[in-house]
Amino acid sequence: MKKPVIAIDGFSSTGKSSISKVIAEKLGLIHLDTGALYRGVTWFALQNCINEDGSISLEQLFSSFDQIELEFKNDNGELVLFLNHIDISKAIRSNEVSDNVSFVAKQKEVRDFLLHSQRSLAEKGGIIMDGRDIGTVVLPNADYKFFLTASIDERTKRRYNELLTLGIEADEQQVKENLIIRDKIDSEREIAPLKQAEDAIVIDNTNLTKKETIESILSHVKKI
Repeated sequence: MKKPVIAIDGFSSTGKSSISKVIAEKLGLIHLDTGALYRGVTWFALQNCINEDGSISLEQLFSSFDQIELEFKNDNGELVLFLNHIDISKAIRSNEVSDNVSFVAKQKEVRDFLLHSQRSLAEKGGIIMDGRDIGTVVLPNADYKFFLTASIDERTKRRYNELLTLGIEADEQQVKENLIIRDKIDSEREIAPLKQAEDAIVIDNTNLTKKETIESILSHVKKI
């Protein structure tokens, strides 16, 4: 029997990636953090496609797609993102990448560049993908769709603590402002905006622990 395809969308810092990872382990699925792919492209742009004023040159980025090889490698059960064979899993979590990823991700050329690879990975089933447009654009025929949300204050706290854990200096108010800006850009962009799929199950985990959120999702997924 073909294993299910699960789509998990939602706002930043609702725990999509870490929750999807646990569910993948419990159900024997492959987990793909699509946000990491967009962060990978953003990191590449910041390293290689900068204008004289310090802004990202989209024209230069688009013409460099053939130089971008993103792949996930299994490292002791954890999928680690590599760009051109270099581990960038920590680098893509930097404040600089966070400040620019929504701008890069809203570009149609970037979304088209990553769309094919995401869909091809899901063709055989047995995958859980998290992002912002998985249930609406990337995998509209997913077997299960979930949409995670939480209050801005709770998400700020989670994101701030995540940065500290990674050893990245952060200002909590700045983290909050960054999340608000990203929410606005992601929700209002013309191409594949962040929105709940009509048939998605909404889970507000403001007052839920990670374990409780996982249990809620699993309760909706039939036994494999």
